[in-house]
Amino acid sequence: MTTAPWRDPGLPADVRVADLLSRMTLEEKTAQLYGVWVGAGTDGDGVAPHQQEMSDDFDFDELIRHGLGQLTRPFGTAPVDPEAGARSLARAQRRIAASGRFGIPALVHEECLAGFTAWRATAYPVPLAWGATFDPELVAEMARRIGADLRSVGVHQGLAPVLDVVRDPRWGRVEETIGEDPYLVGTIGAAYVRGLESAGVVATLKHFAGYASSAGARNLAPVRAGTREFADVTLPPFELALREGGARSVMAAYTETDGVPASADMTLLTELLREEWGFTGTVVSDYFGVGFLQTLHRVAGTDAEAAHAALAAGIDVELPTLKCYGRPLAEAVGAGEVPESLVDRAAGRVLLQKCELGLLDEDWRPEPPERPVDLDSAANRALARRLAEESVVLLDNPDGLLPLPPDTRVAVVGPRAADPLAMLGCYSFPSHVLPRHPEVPTGIEIAPLLEALRTELPDAKVTFAQGCEVAEPDPSGIEEAVARAAEADVCVAVLGDRAGLFGRGTSGEGCDASDLQLPGVQADLLDALVETGVPVVLVLLTGRPYALGRWQGRLGAVVQAFFPGEEGGPAVAGVLSGRVNPSGRLPVSVPRDPGGQPWTYLQPPLGLAGEVSNLDPTPLYPFGHGRSYTAFTWEDVAGGDPRVPTEGSYELSVTVRNTGDREGAEVVQLYLHDPVASVTRPDVRLIGYRRVTLSPGGAARVTFHFHADLSSFTARSGHRVVEPGALELRLAASSTDVRHTRRLTLHGPRRLLGPARHLVCETDARPLD
Repeated sequence: MTTAPWRDPGLPADVRVADLLSRMTLEEKTAQLYGVWVGAGTDGDGVAPHQQEMSDDFDFDELIRHGLGQLTRPFGTAPVDPEAGARSLARAQRRIAASGRFGIPALVHEECLAGFTAWRATAYPVPLAWGATFDPELVAEMARRIGADLRSVGVHQGLAPVLDVVRDPRWGRVEETIGEDPYLVGTIGAAYVRGLESAGVVATLKHFAGYASSAGARNLAPVRAGTREFADVTLPPFELALREGGARSVMAAYTETDGVPASADMTLLTELLREEWGFTGTVVSDYFGVGFLQTLHRVAGTDAEAAHAALAAGIDVELPTLKCYGRPLAEAVGAGEVPESLVDRAAGRVLLQKCELGLLDEDWRPEPPERPVDLDSAANRALARRLAEESVVLLDNPDGLLPLPPDTRVAVVGPRAADPLAMLGCYSFPSHVLPRHPEVPTGIEIAPLLEALRTELPDAKVTFAQGCEVAEPDPSGIEEAVARAAEADVCVAVLGDRAGLFGRGTSGEGCDASDLQLPGVQADLLDALVETGVPVVLVLLTGRPYALGRWQGRLGAVVQAFFPGEEGGPAVAGVLSGRVNPSGRLPVSVPRDPGGQPWTYLQPPLGLAGEVSNLDPTPLYPFGHGRSYTAFTWEDVAGGDPRVPTEGSYELSVTVRNTGDREGAEVVQLYLHDPVASVTRPDVRLIGYRRVTLSPGGAARVTFHFHADLSSFTARSGHRVVEPGALELRLAASSTDVRHTRRLTLHGPRRLLGPARHLVCETDARPLD
């Protein structure tokens, strides 16, 4: 029996796919271009916007007769025992393969933003907490573990990471982002991609592009970003994650920019992504994004027109379930309204990815390895704990109130103290899916901060009062909370967000905020606690920064944790007790006032405080800020020749020494200041960083390898350039805490840059004796 060329693993993948495509009917090719969401009904509450009206009933057996491109979230739609789910998925895959002429299984995707979004899977800290670690390698290890768990049950593609750069902290999905700086987002995001892809899972960058720049911070609102903001803030993380991380998929954003929806934007999805950046993977729609071209954007009159617009722009796969790329597309091609070459182009990309994943091989088997499935292993939990510990940010500790004495009297107060879900973001399974299944247990152990603190301080007397709910306006519990605080030596006020979806939380997708004051009556509770005169430690468990200027100088200490995951309770308790030396740094600025937004630190001169407005947007705590229980000195700064060619490089070194009495981690940050440019530039912007852990008295020599390409920006011509002239490199502990400055002069011609440029400032840290 002769094996068909497309089955021959010895042939190049593109040759195999070309042979397969030549044998397929139009219906078989279009079947590769959509997913099916089994179990997501057309009635009741959904987990995605417009799920009900955008989902059609279908006969699964009839549907898979021509094959199937993707299976949507078999583990992430309802509570499924992981082992039983893996067996069920294997049976479904065999059924799909047996139904089509070519025996091709579906590619299976799941959400994996803060861990595999499945029942009984590890809930890691949210991406905003990843950013707070300034630790790409740790994030890469987390992603590798997430990828291994996905593969262990038969999943091929993960819908992560989110590479949107925060532009307005009122946006509900801030918790899903890595921060407000494109370099931090890009480097941490690329690390996640490397980890996921190293496990054999296709990483999907989202949301391409501009989603976080929506007007008024409203979910799906039009994007108002200008050309240079789009090019210099929005796009760089995606480019970096593709080039440095190797992502094999990109998800188009819901939003529209200047009247063009991303899902129908050929300039974005084909000319930039593929022709300029050289991307060869698949582009998938966000859920129902193709249909939204008709129903929400109104740039298409029918399902077929929406399919044509998306396919022509460059969207290869319609997710999460068939709507436009099925029969409407096939009929439009048959009628001559849509070129079949567009179907061939997309199907070729999908099949090439399946070929790379081994799904076209004759020896493909859907059954997972014969071993127990444990999606929340001890190793996972240990990593989740370490990530949570590194992400906690000590914002303030002016009089050394922290760490807490082991035998103190502690009143723990607040609506986030005793709730395990206070640790989780909206894309964790317990917050994302289980609210629709109240009879099902959480599936993982999550210690709330109250329980963790009692464990951490067994000799302390710990009392508790909730004080108020997260978002409700009822102040009736404040009196009891004040009474508990008055009896204590110290009050730990645990305030913050409740993650949810589409208005069912104070943070999360579709949970946008009108301002940045604490939700509900939590501010009133904090005022009442402060007025007792008992020192108050404010602990924030949130998905966004909140304005804290109202309590400046009135609090004993302030600790910020961004939904730190299932091990977040012990991690935060460890910081309060002193077992953990805090080392997190802010990935977003913490505002002083709840109004005067939006604001991030990437501001040109007119975006800073000045005499032309009575509103001062200066944050209370700046980007990159974070304190420690030890102290560091930065000394012996050295650099090379300050005259650097516009195509050249420059090394800058500093010795960081731990002068305290305990081990700690310092985050050395490198910022660029461009005094004069042909267009306005941010006053400072991050271009490099290095996290170093040092024992007491220990030191390390940290070196930054700056290349002139890192000073580039989008000029008036629309092209990226390096301009000759003066620059300042600033070694800093935050965007405002500058320790040392080195002035450079770039000399030589003005350089025009393309994609082949330096995107990362390489660093090294050499321990000193």
